[in-house]
Amino acid sequence: VLPTWAYWSVQDYKNNPKIRDYLKLHQMGWDVTDFGWGNFDQQGIALFCIRNGVQGDVNDKPYAEKLLFMKDGQEIPHHAHKVKLEDIINRGGGDLVLEFLEVDENKTELSNDITVLVDGQEVIVKPHQPLVLKRGQSVTINRNVYHKFYAAKNSGMVMAGEVSQVNDDNSDNYFLQSVGRFSTIEEDEEPIHPLWNEI
Repeated sequence: VLPTWAYWSVQDYKNNPKIRDYLKLHQMGWDVTDFGWGNFDQQGIALFCIRNGVQGDVNDKPYAEKLLFMKDGQEIPHHAHKVKLEDIINRGGGDLVLEFLEVDENKTELSNDITVLVDGQEVIVKPHQPLVLKRGQSVTINRNVYHKFYAAKNSGMVMAGEVSQVNDDNSDNYFLQSVGRFSTIEEDEEPIHPLWNEI
């Protein structure tokens, strides 16, 4: 399912500096976060970025792809992207639920309906109205639309996919609440497979 370097150790990355530098520049590889809230089982996610370009580099890939692994009931908090247009796909497991909202320049929630594309079909939702994606379904999320998503409780784990324009987790994530995008990890043993921001 994953590239060979997904299973590399710290030493493997040291032994392959050219690939390591490419992956680091492109933010590719493992990413695990609890958004700084210390409650990973409820608010957190494990991701793997398979391919990505570099925002602003017209000679690089203009697209990105991720796999997202979510535990039953686990959610990603409301956030939006100003540059990235993305599709979120339920690749397997339980039900994937998304909620949308729009805000003004003061981050005050607006009450207007939101139109999204579900597998190419326009669907109108109210703010915070759950949109359930069954396995194989996908939704297109427009820029500047705040969204959160989660694995529906009691439906099992979800493997989701993200296909998008270039992804930059350092500069194009805008959260409604104050979060820590990259978690501080208390290292009590050597990592088996390091995160992309650690290589």
